[in-house]
Amino acid sequence: MKRFITVFCLVGLMTAAPLALAGETAKAAGSYTGWITDSYCGAKNANADGKSCIIDCYKKGAKLVLFVPATKKTIELDDQKMAESNVGMQVNVTGTMNGDTLKVSKIEPVKS
Repeated sequence: MKRFITVFCLVGLMTAAPLALAGETAKAAGSYTGWITDSYCGAKNANADGKSCIIDCYKKGAKLVLFVPATKKTIELDDQKMAESNVGMQVNVTGTMNGDTLKVSKIEPVKS
């Protein structure tokens, strides 16, 4: 009987541990307002005038990122194709943070 209880507890711990760790890495969905820019120039090109430079840097291997003026930080975006169609635009990006990367579900231009 002791052996059964020990095995039962170990199986329970092995099942619960991955679920607890998964909850720490994935955060709830959120919405972020900022500018689609590139990882090389970042905030410097976070405006409509920086569009051509952003495109050049992207072609040279830079990643497209979201610069959030409120926090003065850039956020990596998992969907580069969706971001590419919004380069140099102020946008509202909805998605789920996974570590340092935002898993994008929607990008919408901010209306002036």
